[in-house]
Amino acid sequence: MPAQIDYLYIKTRPTKVISRLISYAFFEGRPITTRGRWINPLVFALFEMEKRLPRIRKVDKPVFILGTGRSGTTILGVVLSMHRDVGFLNEPKALWHSVHSGEDLIGSYSRGPARYRLGAEDVTERTVRDAHRIFSAYLALTNSRRVVDKYPELIFRVPFVRAIFPDAKFLFLVRNGWDTCTSIRRWSERLGVRVDEEVHDWWGVDNRKWRLLVEQVLPEVPCFRDNIEEIKGISDHADMAAIEWVVTMKEGLRLLDEYPGEVHMVRYEEFVSYPERTIGEMLRFCALSPDDKLLSYARSALHRVEPRRPFRLHPAVEPAFRVTMRSLGYDA
Repeated sequence: MPAQIDYLYIKTRPTKVISRLISYAFFEGRPITTRGRWINPLVFALFEMEKRLPRIRKVDKPVFILGTGRSGTTILGVVLSMHRDVGFLNEPKALWHSVHSGEDLIGSYSRGPARYRLGAEDVTERTVRDAHRIFSAYLALTNSRRVVDKYPELIFRVPFVRAIFPDAKFLFLVRNGWDTCTSIRRWSERLGVRVDEEVHDWWGVDNRKWRLLVEQVLPEVPCFRDNIEEIKGISDHADMAAIEWVVTMKEGLRLLDEYPGEVHMVRYEEFVSYPERTIGEMLRFCALSPDDKLLSYARSALHRVEPRRPFRLHPAVEPAFRVTMRSLGYDA
């Protein structure tokens, strides 16, 4: 259903439906692989108006969900959205594109140059002002006190986000790589489409995201940088997903070491198996109060998933994938 709203969501906390609909309609935008893109000009016009408004509410300790897509980041955000104080933004890439025009990896809103990494040096006074005003308007419109923003690729932009929101908290979600990569491959098979002469799928417009990953991120990763020319020839979506998963997990582990007080690792398998304990740890880390309705929703909404079977990976990918699996405590 639109905006991740279903009967259980409505039943558990009906007032949250309005917040999710506002998020979905006016702040998240519609990416290239979805319908309803006619609304995007309105969304960007609203952002421009909000940039001119005074900050109505203070943006306090925003929470950002990081990781690899298709690893459970959406259900984590939806569960946290049930908190009485939280407004949840599900991949508000339109919002971030309005804040920084060079962030669009997919090609949903721009076909111009884009950068996988953004750092503190990319933040100006205007960037800070615009971001705070838009997020402030969001809090006011949804009657929320805290923002939870799920945008997995922000894992490569944590210094950028921290320069805007110095008190930000980051939840780094990890999941078994076989499960994540299988899900990415199936997503592209199910939802990838050809529009005129372009292919729109997990990797954006004509593999835009994949090219940016290979060109901008892999040269920094020792286990891949000597095989970049070979990797450029890879076209199997599972192999491509495995590379994205490896570099994302390595980035997350590095962030845990660099920002131990700001980054908290959440293991998907523990989240769905032991929600009370895992959610309690997350709420304490994010400085959010306990919430019985959130826990009630999590108990009903979360289900264990049988792990996917391993599959054959490209020789340039498999060694790094298995090493990364073991470093995260998974059987390789």
